[in-house]
Amino acid sequence: MRHQSHGYDGSRELDPFFAQHAIVTGGSSGIGLALVRLLVEAGARVTVLALDDADLVALTAPPYDGAVLAVPTDVAWRDEAFAGVARAEAAHGPADLVVTCAGVVRPGYFTELDPAEHEREMQVNYFGTLWTLRAAAPAMMARRRGAMMAISSFAGLVGPFGYTAYSPSKFAVRGLCECLRAELKPHGVHVGCVFPPDTDTPMLAAEVPLKPTEAQASSMLPVLSAEQVARAVLRGARRRTARVHPGRRTPAYARAVTALPGVTGLVMDRDVARSARH
Repeated sequence: MRHQSHGYDGSRELDPFFAQHAIVTGGSSGIGLALVRLLVEAGARVTVLALDDADLVALTAPPYDGAVLAVPTDVAWRDEAFAGVARAEAAHGPADLVVTCAGVVRPGYFTELDPAEHEREMQVNYFGTLWTLRAAAPAMMARRRGAMMAISSFAGLVGPFGYTAYSPSKFAVRGLCECLRAELKPHGVHVGCVFPPDTDTPMLAAEVPLKPTEAQASSMLPVLSAEQVARAVLRGARRRTARVHPGRRTPAYARAVTALPGVTGLVMDRDVARSARH
């Protein structure tokens, strides 16, 4: 199966992901699917761990059949995540790249969200990342090479209005990556954390109608395409970047919210107050 080039430098054979084994969680939709497309075009062997639904089934049909191993997996549960990674390694060998894209979000007012939603988002967003990386780490460490890229969110840098279930789970992913980066680097394994702003995916389409008005008013960054984020992820893996901020404006905003949290809070409070007045 041959594919059109999408911006990779050099020949397909020279691409750093050619013949590499990549595991992508949540790879049947959104950012994960964009990653799968780019990796297949680069000549990688790709395993997708995702929920058993029509999106996953689509990866067993052209143009992906034969290039993608689709493994029905709910990574929120430890046994399933470990089994999914084990099946991927049995088929293609230890992973050279792991990207954890599986995630869920449901914005809403804190006192109106179902308490179970907080548990669900932590289970999928944080534990889904944790179990996948824990399952893949031993083989990477034994080979002393590989990269793990975890998708956090810009909401893993600052707590936006209406995201009391989502944002803490993404802060947890950020903390996990910072610990793992220090621990796995001496073993030759790179760990990077990705902080995308709103991204044009089916998840965002389902999320927007549920946003409180105040959350709509406090959006700070333009919406990116899934491919823009996917390219940033792969660039970060190639360059072994610890913190990846996709988009032109995102790095500056990320520096601002981490260096000047008080100012960021004032700006967000102003936007929320304006929304309330209107």
